[in-house]
This record gives sequence, structure tokens and C-alpha cells, in this order.
Amino acid sequence: MSLLTTPHQPMPQIDEIIALTAQYMPEKSCALLRKAHDYAAVIYEKHPKRMSGDPYLSHPVAVAKILASMRLDIHTVIAGLLHKGLRGRPKSAEIEMAELFGEDVASIVSGATKINDIQFMSRLDYKAENVKKMLLAMSTDIRVLLVKLADHLHDMQTVSFVDPARQRELAQDTRDLYAPLASRLGIDWIKRELEDLAFQYLNPEAFAALSSQIEMSLQDRQNFVDEIKQILEAKLHEAGLQDFIIFGRPKHLYSIYRKLITQNISIDKVYDKVAFRVIVQTIGECYEVMGIVHALWKPIASRFKDFISTPKANLYQSLHTSVVGPHGDFMEVQIRTKDMDEVANDGIAAHWAYKEGSAISQKDARLFHWLKQLVQSLQEVDDSREFLDAVKTELDHAEVYALTPNGDVKELPSGSTPLDFAYSIHTQVGNRCTGAKVNGRIVPLKHEIQNGDVIEIITSPSQHPNQGWLSLVKTSRAKNRIRHWLLQEEQERFLEIGREICERELKRHNLNLKRIIKSGEVREILKKLGCNSLEDLLRKTGSGKITIQTLGEILTAFEIKDERQKPPEEPISIEQEPLLTSRIVKARKSSQSIVKIDGIDNVLVKISNCCLPMPGDAIGGFITAGRGVSVHKAECRNFLDSDPNRRVSVRWTTSNSSHKAKIQILAQNSKGLLVQICNQVTAENADILDVEAHSSKVSIEATIDLVVEVSDKEHLSIILQRLMNIRGVLKARRM
Repeated sequence: MSLLTTPHQPMPQIDEIIALTAQYMPEKSCALLRKAHDYAAVIYEKHPKRMSGDPYLSHPVAVAKILASMRLDIHTVIAGLLHKGLRGRPKSAEIEMAELFGEDVASIVSGATKINDIQFMSRLDYKAENVKKMLLAMSTDIRVLLVKLADHLHDMQTVSFVDPARQRELAQDTRDLYAPLASRLGIDWIKRELEDLAFQYLNPEAFAALSSQIEMSLQDRQNFVDEIKQILEAKLHEAGLQDFIIFGRPKHLYSIYRKLITQNISIDKVYDKVAFRVIVQTIGECYEVMGIVHALWKPIASRFKDFISTPKANLYQSLHTSVVGPHGDFMEVQIRTKDMDEVANDGIAAHWAYKEGSAISQKDARLFHWLKQLVQSLQEVDDSREFLDAVKTELDHAEVYALTPNGDVKELPSGSTPLDFAYSIHTQVGNRCTGAKVNGRIVPLKHEIQNGDVIEIITSPSQHPNQGWLSLVKTSRAKNRIRHWLLQEEQERFLEIGREICERELKRHNLNLKRIIKSGEVREILKKLGCNSLEDLLRKTGSGKITIQTLGEILTAFEIKDERQKPPEEPISIEQEPLLTSRIVKARKSSQSIVKIDGIDNVLVKISNCCLPMPGDAIGGFITAGRGVSVHKAECRNFLDSDPNRRVSVRWTTSNSSHKAKIQILAQNSKGLLVQICNQVTAENADILDVEAHSSKVSIEATIDLVVEVSDKEHLSIILQRLMNIRGVLKARRM
């Protein structure tokens, strides 16, 4: 039931929520829910009252009630009660919450807490960052989104108590983000109510006028519904069908309003203001009822859709048809089974595997696979306005359902082309796309895909994107991938041009890059030019952001300074300088032993490469055959597995020698990542002795293994901290 114009409702009570959850949860879960309510009452006690005058607790209780009405698992319902419970509290509060109600609850609440209010019409950078946070949190656990939807729904149900400017902000968020998200998850009742609430506050005059017109025709509409139900029931019984239900409900206001605007018609011309729904027992009966409906009334061929044989991406299934009714009015009829109807109303909530406390199934995972794809496709969109536009485009209703030759369904916006389809499969398939076969017929890239098309993408290794492709694609994923390729190509061109310019200017000023780097003066040059690295300097020079005149002025100052110092070494070109790719330095021989073997002198000592111990590590020695004593970390597996009779006691001595250390870095794969890592290491006066990078075609993550030369453990710790500060680095640790 819609709450659009109803008076202020009394605050829901915990007993109402427990009564709802008792219908599908064990008794112990209900007891945990009451415990969570008592805990919530304490943590919200000092929160200010709601604008309605209700205590703050009324909001989380209402959110929990919405989640319970969706028959969600106990952890999600409790998270609804506690979803504001970490705001403004110390980090220990999350640990306390996990101990009391489980890790799942704490994780969902933490994810919801990190998402601040999103304002679509102002402060672009701020809101873009918050949308990114929300998408990332939701792609990890979709229950974060379910809590946020319930939270926002109750905010909109009580939005009449806030000032008009805030009403419009929340309504804009609702129309642009939350209603489309509910739609993509298939939670139709939340989507309908959010759309109507947004309509009420964004277009109050149109809302009032349309409400009045619809209300005036209420009795006529009910008589029409009763008449159609009687005719259908009689025909279905006559065909031998017994166990079925027929519903007739008015379409929600916003869908009628949108039809008035898009078709430029008056309210009296909207014939299908009522939608009929027939619920039967089997799929076979669905098609049987469809035949009966089409025999009764003339079908409109263009309005028939079979979502049973080709389900939507959110697993929605139903038969849709529009017919010319007994009085010449258009009628929409939807036919589905009871299970399909649950999915149609509750979407992902009807499937959610967490209800049973089990891991999410592969089938359920497909329900929000599109969200993970969205996060991946938007990772490299830095411009805030472009990012938000891409999100809104991605959330628009998909209207075309096409299939791969293997039968996989791809959901795309109307007007999509084979390029959109290719990029929905994989970035490289899109980049190499030359055309497509649609239903066995070769078509050009500009061909518009139709419902039910079977599409086979044709690729060529010599093909690559061009600027013209941007006008051919509809999806944000395809646009972002094309822009990314074009930008990379442009950046590579800038790099080459910049390298040539810098080499020429260095020679003209009789400067040696290697000496500048070793002296540390390169940092001063980069700082003066506003660059993060040498690669950044080259690209900015190649693109013209740094002019040759500016570069020359900086180098002239260093040329004068250089003349006062010792003569430059052998000239070295930009291309030869390894810092621009991965600075790998040959290992230096240790000048003296830094390990003392108790009771033994003048014995060859070798630091083991398997664990690379350094001063501060507990160590042990192993007598090798003809190669002296090998020194290992005390916990090294190779040392622990060695012959105890050949172990000796060793200890560190005071020394200024350098030490090798292995570092492993896990990061999001991106252009220039390796250069940034090398720059951060060398900026701390550490040499890189070896580097090895690994990436996967099926993952966006890369693993980089480094061997570096450091002075001590503290030096290594500083380097690890600098690596963690690089954008995209997820983990940096000593191996």
C-alpha cells in the first residue's frame, strides 16, 4: 500500500517486526532481534529527534520492519535496526557489534555507514566519491544495498517534515539512483513507491492534478476491473483451469505521467491505466492462458514479450501482452507462476540465499553480476560529471534482450549495437570487433539490436577502436572502454614526443640525467614542474602542458649549478635510463660479514636467498657442503626442515652494510603502476635488485614481487608505507 498522501503514521514497534519475522524465522532469531532492539535503544538514546518529532529510534525500527516484510535473513533485519549505530562512535564499536550480533551484521552496518548522503545536483566530486563507495560496498555484499533502499524509502515516506529544498534533493536522488537500483534488482514494489514519492516532490502540481483525475475515475476503473475478472475467470474455468488468481490494479502515477509526456497525450487517451495479472501453477498454464486471452481480445503484436523463455538479467519471468478490451480500451495482461510473481515483486529478496544461512548460489550471484561489471567499467572514469552520467545511463531500464550463440542472455538499452554487445562480453572482444552476424546474417557495427537477436561477434587482431565508435555505442561500459583505449594511445604518443624533447633539451644544456637522478636533484626538477614522476614529466611535455620554454628555463638553472660541480659522466639518454621503466640494479657484493658464528672464525657466511634475513630478525645458521654457513630466519621453513646436527648458533654484528629484502605488492592493475612503485622505492634511496610482475586476464588485480636493497628494517618499513600510499595498491608486505 502506498503511503504517499497518508497522514503521519505511528512509530512501528519491535513486536510488529518480531511478528513478521516469526512467520519465517526460528524462535531464537526473534530473541536475537529483541536483544538488538534493546541495544539500539541505548546507542540511539542521545541522537536528536526526527523532524517529525518522533524519537530517533523510530527510523531504524521502520527500516527493520521494511526488511522483515521482505522476509530477509536475521542479519539483514538486525543491520537495519543498527544501520546508523557506528556513526560518530569509536572503531571498537564495530568489534562490539560483531561480538554481540555476528560478523555479518557488523560488516553490513559498516558498509552502510561509509555511504553518506548523495546529492546529484551539487558538489560533483563529493557525490561521485560517495556513489563509488556505495557501488563498491554493494558489489561486495548486496545486503548493504537492501538496507540502503529500506533506509531511503523510509526517509522519503517522512520527507514532508523537512524543508522544500531538502525534499527536492532527496527526490532527485530517488529518481536518479535509488528507484533505478530497486528496478535493476527486481524489487518492483519499492521501485513503484519511490518513483511516485519522487514525482510528488519534483512535480507537485502535475502530481496533484493527475491524482485528482485518477481519483475521479476510481469507481469506473473498479467496475472495469470486476468485468474483466469475471470474463477471464469464466473462460479459464471453461478451459479446465481451477487453481489461479486474477489481480487488476491501477498503474502507479509516475508510469502514467511518463506515458502522458512521452506520447504527448491527455489522461483520457491512456487506455491501459489498469494492469491485469494472472497467477497460475505451471509454465504450461502460462502459455495456455495467453492463448485464451488472445482468443478473447485482439492482441497488439508489438506489445507481446516473452520473459519466460528469455528472463531479464534480474531473473524476472513473465508473459506480457496488450490487447484491445471489450470497450475498445487497451489492456495490459501479465501471466506468470506463483514463484515468478514472488520474484517480480521482491526481486533479489525472493531468491536471497542468506535466508537459509548458506553461501550465495551461482544462480543468485547472477542477480547482481551487473553491479560488479558496473564497478569495473567505471574504475578509471576520473571526471565526476562523466562518472555520474555513466552511472545514471547504466541504471536506465534495459529494453533489448539479445543472446550469444551459446544462449547467454545480454540485457542492453534500446538502440544498442554489436559494439555494445561485444564489450558486454569482454573488453578485448570489443576492441577487436569488426562486425557481427545477427541471426546468421552479417551486419555492420551501426546495426541496432532487436529483442531475441542471436549475435555472433566477428573480430580481427588488427582492429582497434577509433573516435567514431563513441557515436555508435549506447552503454556506458562500451563508451568507457573505447575512451580508455583512445586515452592510452594518446598517452603513449605523448610519452614518445616528450622523450624526444627531453633528450634534445638535456643534450643542449650539457646535462647528464643519471647524475641528476643520483644526486636527488631530479626531485627538485619534478617539484618545480608539478610532476609526480619522470614519466609524468615526459607525458606533460609531449602534450604541451609543459612548454619547451619552461623546461629550458629549469634546465638552464641546473646547467649553471652543474658547471660548479664535477664534470658530468658519460651522457645517458632518456631511453637508456632504467628508472623510466623498472629500475633494476645489479646486486653489490657485501663488503664485510655482518653475522658472527659463535665459537668459529674465518668461515664463509652467506645470507640465504630463500628468506633474506636482516638485522632485527631472529636467525639461525646451517653448515652447507663446501659453501660455508647459510644464514636463515629462525622461522624459515627450509631452516626448520634442515638437519639439526648441522645447525649452528649465529648472531648479528654491528654493521652499516645494506641488506636484501623481498616485497610482495597486490594492486589494481593500471597503466604506469610499475613506474610509480619503482619511483617510490628509489625515492627512499633504495635499489631495486629484481622485479617480477604477474597479472590475470580474468582479474583486475596484479601481483608485483620486488627484491630491494635497504639499510635496515626501519628503512624497509618506510618503503612499505610509501608503497601503500600509491593509489590502487591494496597490500604491500615483506615476504
